Amino acid sequence: MHALHPRAELRAVARGGAGPYPLLGVLGIDDYDTVVAFCAGTVAAGPLGELLTLRTAPAATAAPGALVLQRAQLTPEFRQRVAAAAAQAQATAGPDAGRTTPAEPPTAGSTPGTPPTAAPEASRTAAEPPAAGSATDPGPDPGPGPERTPPAADAAPGSRPAGKAGGAHPDAPALALLKGVLGDALRELAGGALAHLTEPEAPAPSDAETQAAYLKAPGVTHPDLLVHFGTPLAARTGDVDVARRVAAAHIAAGHYQEAVDTMASVTLPLAAAWPHEVYGHALMSVSRYAEARTHLLAATAAAEHAAPAFARLAHIEWVLGDDASAQQYALAGLDADPTHGPSEEMRQRTVPTPAAQESGAPADQVTHVAFYMPHQGNAGDKLLPESVRLAFGSDTGPRRWHSVHAHRLFDEAALTAANSRRALVVGGGGLFIPDTAPNGNSAWQWNVADDTLRRIEVPVIVYAVGFNAFDGQSYRARRFATALRTLVEKSAFFGLRNHGSIEKVRAMLPPHLHDRVRFQPCPTTVTRQITGGWTDPAVREDTVLLNAAYDRAGLRFGHDYGHFLAEMAAAVRAIGARAEVRCVAHAQADERFVFDLRREHGISLPVVPMYDYDNARITDTYARTRLVIGMRGHAGMIPFGCGTPVVSLISHPKMAYFLADIDRPEWGVSVHHPHLGARLAEQALAVLDDHEAAVADVHDRQQLLWKVTQANAADLRQLVGGPLD
Repeated sequence: MHALHPRAELRAVARGGAGPYPLLGVLGIDDYDTVVAFCAGTVAAGPLGELLTLRTAPAATAAPGALVLQRAQLTPEFRQRVAAAAAQAQATAGPDAGRTTPAEPPTAGSTPGTPPTAAPEASRTAAEPPAAGSATDPGPDPGPGPERTPPAADAAPGSRPAGKAGGAHPDAPALALLKGVLGDALRELAGGALAHLTEPEAPAPSDAETQAAYLKAPGVTHPDLLVHFGTPLAARTGDVDVARRVAAAHIAAGHYQEAVDTMASVTLPLAAAWPHEVYGHALMSVSRYAEARTHLLAATAAAEHAAPAFARLAHIEWVLGDDASAQQYALAGLDADPTHGPSEEMRQRTVPTPAAQESGAPADQVTHVAFYMPHQGNAGDKLLPESVRLAFGSDTGPRRWHSVHAHRLFDEAALTAANSRRALVVGGGGLFIPDTAPNGNSAWQWNVADDTLRRIEVPVIVYAVGFNAFDGQSYRARRFATALRTLVEKSAFFGLRNHGSIEKVRAMLPPHLHDRVRFQPCPTTVTRQITGGWTDPAVREDTVLLNAAYDRAGLRFGHDYGHFLAEMAAAVRAIGARAEVRCVAHAQADERFVFDLRREHGISLPVVPMYDYDNARITDTYARTRLVIGMRGHAGMIPFGCGTPVVSLISHPKMAYFLADIDRPEWGVSVHHPHLGARLAEQALAVLDDHEAAVADVHDRQQLLWKVTQANAADLRQLVGGPLD
């Protein structure tokens, strides 16, 4: 099975005899929301989206092929009923029907019969993306992703004709048993994408034939399988286009060194612009900047690849501190394509600005390494640096703070400047993420080499940083583990913004460093306490602000975007009967929710373009609304810090981490929840019904985080030489 899919999970199940119900082994699985089991001898003959998008009901194909069960069905009572029905069926059939299935009810991790003949596939977020342009397609993420090839009449690779009938299917008794127990609750599927292999009419294809067939298959190619089949194909044939596709899949997954190795294994013609662009992208992501320049310059020769190549060249020069060269490359990108967003972003980032009118002496300053957003950047990340500074004192300007962008190379000049200051603060935000600003020096957002980090002579303070990897993302490189250990060893204070991040980071450290990792809540969660002169609003607007995020949409929604959109439409209608619902966009991409909601469900919402707001307007807007329903981390933490009730749309673990820290997990609902709309409406209306109590609860929970922040502040004042007022 691993030869066909690298992430297939094979589970051992307890043997209960040689009874006629091997398929019932799936009843022992209880750690997934949805279990999809394929019957013995079943092969995929087409897309499986019909199976993988089911979330609310059990289902089976009309002919033996597949069974889908939901967590709601996999209860002890259901297992008891199945066990009783199995025992009765066996007794009725007589001793010649095979060994009797044990009458003990199956439990989680066990099975009422023999183990399944084919490993069940189970997923919380299904792996196969929806078709492009469909109502359920969340749209492509920025950068390389799954590729599409032109439609073809060929069958999917590995599919087979059904063959000749060979008597009763071995899983037919189990399916009949389950249909008897579930009755009308069991939905019947056509199962046209499945075929039953009985008597193959042709020998199995060779590995080489399977690899070639998959790369030519129509529709969407799954990134895992693209890498799995494409890597040996590229190595054997030297096919540049296959290598490009494999490398792009590696880049999309955050596996940058693997992308470099893939492209290095083939010979690139000078005119192969797209492969040169992908190779340059991979090289710059592991900090091999000089080599990346060569390939990106080659890519600029082709009109369709010039703008992205120039934008990447601009980014390299900006990382290395050469704003003038970065500006020239950005302008070249805009010449190639005046609408190219990344080129315009780099142009704005490198526009010469006058020096700050007031700047303190180095001995009075603290270096602040952070992700500094442009004016139209993510609203949460825009507010964050100022919030961190407020936690140290009332002066957040250049008299007390020396700003260093985390994504720029922390070179010798930056080291010298930092060592002339009082301390160095890193944070806050989700800086521990593999793909926001990939580099080969640290493999996280601060682009600093271990040796440079060790030569910092002032106290290093890591403040309210988060482990921000999505479910499905991972740090595969040893580089990050080593860099993380160096950072913890060097830090005088190492504070992470939630206990989920603490657990993840400690798991990557040796035991003797675990106690160095401590809890420091994000300062945006205590905005009311750290903002001088703060007053709670006497009157709030009768609004509910709703945020949905679209970065890394495949990781957030998986197969469930259509479900999410439909459920959100129901929630908006219900909540809109009580208060005006507005879409609050932390980033321009968040406005996609409004477009999709109007197109698919006929609902129009006004947009609050928070990406265009300054910090004071961000906090004022969140303080004056009655409720915020947010998917982005700071669409929950900022309003909470302003004293506004929140409900979190959980598409990333960090939101669950935050709610766990304030002991309010019920304030969150997963975007995959089968009854998301009803659940969200119920929670929102409960807040609106007793708003005063909801606000009081927020204030109470906020005190927990403020006490931690105050206790840590006492230690930090000693490290930086007093409050920065």
